[in-house]
Amino acid sequence: MRAAEMPDAPGVVGAVLLLVGAAFSLLVWPAFLRRVARDDRARDADGRPTRFLTVHVVLVAIALVIAIAQAAAGLWWLSSR
Repeated sequence: MRAAEMPDAPGVVGAVLLLVGAAFSLLVWPAFLRRVARDDRARDADGRPTRFLTVHVVLVAIALVIAIAQAAAGLWWLSSR
C-alpha cells in the first residue's frame, strides 16, 4: 500500500470522538437542565425565573450549540473521506 492509499486513521478516530462527545452532550445537558428547572432556586416566590435558572439555561444553550458544531465537524470529516 502506498502512502497515498493509507487510511487516515487518526482523522477518522478524531471524527468519531467528536461525534461521541456531541452525542454525550446532547443526552446529558437537557437532563441537567430539567433538574435545574425543578430546583427550588429556579423560581422566586412569584414564579418568575431567577438568575440561577437564567445562568444555567444560557450555559446549557451554549453547550448544545457547541455539541451541534462538534457533530457537524465530525460528520463533515467522515463524509469527506
